[in-house]
Amino acid sequence: MSVTITFLGGTGTVTGSKYLVEHAGQRLLVDCGLFQGYKQLRLRNWSPLPVVPADVQAVILTHAHLDHSGYLPLLARQGFRGRVHATPATCDLCAILLPDSGHIQEEDAAFLNRHALSKHSPALPLYSKHDAMLSLELLHAENLGHTFSPIPGWKATFSGAGHILGAASVLLEVAGRRILFSGDIGRPDDLLMNPPDAPPDADTVLIESTYGNREHPHDNLLAELGPALRQVCARGGVAVVPVFAVGRAQALLYAIALLKQRGEIDPHLPIFLDSPMAVHTTELMHRHPLAHRLDAAALKLMKHAATMVETTEQSKALAKRHGPMVILSASGMATGGRVLHHLARFLPEPRNMVLLTGYQAPGTRGATLAHGGATLRIHAQEVEVQAEVVQLQSSSAHADASQLMDWLRHMKKPPDQVYVVHGEPEAADALRQQIERGLGWRALVPELGSTWPS
Repeated sequence: MSVTITFLGGTGTVTGSKYLVEHAGQRLLVDCGLFQGYKQLRLRNWSPLPVVPADVQAVILTHAHLDHSGYLPLLARQGFRGRVHATPATCDLCAILLPDSGHIQEEDAAFLNRHALSKHSPALPLYSKHDAMLSLELLHAENLGHTFSPIPGWKATFSGAGHILGAASVLLEVAGRRILFSGDIGRPDDLLMNPPDAPPDADTVLIESTYGNREHPHDNLLAELGPALRQVCARGGVAVVPVFAVGRAQALLYAIALLKQRGEIDPHLPIFLDSPMAVHTTELMHRHPLAHRLDAAALKLMKHAATMVETTEQSKALAKRHGPMVILSASGMATGGRVLHHLARFLPEPRNMVLLTGYQAPGTRGATLAHGGATLRIHAQEVEVQAEVVQLQSSSAHADASQLMDWLRHMKKPPDQVYVVHGEPEAADALRQQIERGLGWRALVPELGSTWPS
């Protein structure tokens, strides 16, 4: 019988990654992510999946970012009872990210209800912290390079993808077919993460295309970050830095620590990491020393670069401080969390700065800021944007177009088919064209809900 792949997310957008693989009545999901960005995308999270969760035998996660793992609490609440296979670091990160995601959703719903700001009565969270905690019981750790059996007769093997702690590509072998899911591919020159492993040979490849139509600048993060921080400090301003709590927060901390050590910014400049999730993730780097580039001395330097802010009271106290100072706070696209309160407080003042540190999905507040929006909607209120907005071009944790092509070139044999996923339409099609013209391989950008072979 044939092996089919149904694209339940990660098509036409960089979010919502879910790929359903079926053979002989058995079903497996590779990734189980939330849709983010535009409202019409976020509404998809509330729609039932076209497959009954109880009929899915297993899930494999490439990494812990919510656009790849954040739907898992819903899947479990709706009846999924199989194992969720992930690398040890991904399991540890999910134990931080998923409960935090549920908690933030509960807090946001409570805020809207308290201030009567929702069209719904009452506003409800997509899922709760309790739902997330229950889903964690399904996680099962698998080491890189170790072949495991998610379903009897099926084989899967993780290889390192760089990107963030624990991120992996996965080779799935079923019914004589070898299907390679890239996950999110990191950069070979990443400040923190190890370079991605060379891909194994496969018959079918699903490759991400977040930066499929772009190249990263030659300047490194320190060369770009230093001048921005010196500029905002010279005018006594506050730099609000929306960061992804996993990966980007640690990279920015380490970069700031190096800038201070080299005397390129004031060594006494107050730095605050205002995200319990990011604080705990920073601690996890000590637990997984082989999953990144930093040695013990570098980890210590990074950890002591900032004051760690965990309680709500400590976070609120930052609003009463004056610059110069730097506040790193989740989330990286300003879709929720404590960073919204800091943006509401500091955006209206021209001496302040917002530093955007990575890809901003269309429809997010981060994208609004990146595109020069005059106001930003926060908690149902329009906040005037007077602060300077700077988008760092060198801080991405994703491979650019050339690096994605280089990764593919390491395959010893051409695959029969490449599916270009996890990218906005322009980026995905640009990478498709590069694959077809540069490598001579068959490449296709699939539609949401499509099944291949059909």
